Amino acid sequence: MRGRTLILFVVALTLAGGTAMLVRSFLAQRPDAEAEALARPAPPQKHVLVARDAITRGQILKPQEFSWQVWPEGGIDKNYILSGTRTAESFAGWVARDPIAAGEPISDAKIVSPGSRGFLAAVLRPGMRAISVPINATSGISGFVFPGDQVDLMITHQLTGAGGNEAQHKAAETVLQDVRVIGIDQKLDSKTGEPLVAHTATLEVTPKQTEIIAVAAEIGKLSLSLRSLAAASNEKSTADSPAGDEKATFTMDSEVSQLLPKPGAGAEGVTILRGGAGKSG
Repeated sequence: MRGRTLILFVVALTLAGGTAMLVRSFLAQRPDAEAEALARPAPPQKHVLVARDAITRGQILKPQEFSWQVWPEGGIDKNYILSGTRTAESFAGWVARDPIAAGEPISDAKIVSPGSRGFLAAVLRPGMRAISVPINATSGISGFVFPGDQVDLMITHQLTGAGGNEAQHKAAETVLQDVRVIGIDQKLDSKTGEPLVAHTATLEVTPKQTEIIAVAAEIGKLSLSLRSLAAASNEKSTADSPAGDEKATFTMDSEVSQLLPKPGAGAEGVTILRGGAGKSG
């Protein structure tokens, strides 16, 4: 009985010693395992292209309106734009087909590329029309007018005095104000941002303004005047009025050069006969 107890004691002691050695070995290996886990590279994070601010329907897009944002891999839709597949600059000149909220991922279903079917219909706001006007390096501001800019439309033409007796004069006047440019030549984007000397500019106007532009193109030479992005609070335009709420202006050639006579300045006097007495008027 005593021998049996001794054997059990020895077996218990052996098991305790083995357990202690196993625990010690595990604790010794744990820092190495943690170090290895820290040294192991983390899985790459996926970035999704999102709208930096709210984008309205028909808005012509620019690279600065996008940003890359880390997105949970489980919530990435197949239509989202992933970093490394395309750049934000590649979407310059595209148009929002639908409104996009700030921080919302950009998807192919909500934007349309220049040249695609339905692009022009998407860029036009409800009730508006598209019309092209001829321009050159001078009237097109040396190619520094891009889609999305706001411009005024001016006309330069020749004036003839009553009856054709008075000397001809030239004048310039603003016929439309605060008009949005939606295309330069047949290009509806500005990916490179480089000046483009074009032959036509496509404008977004109301039906009434299309008539005004059609007549103005027949009267004289058209020119564009670029407006500032920071419009003054009093710079508001009424859609169908030729010059909006701003005061319509014009300039005669006699205001530019003092050597030119003012209209009517060279008119001859008229003699009125009354009862045989002559009176010059």
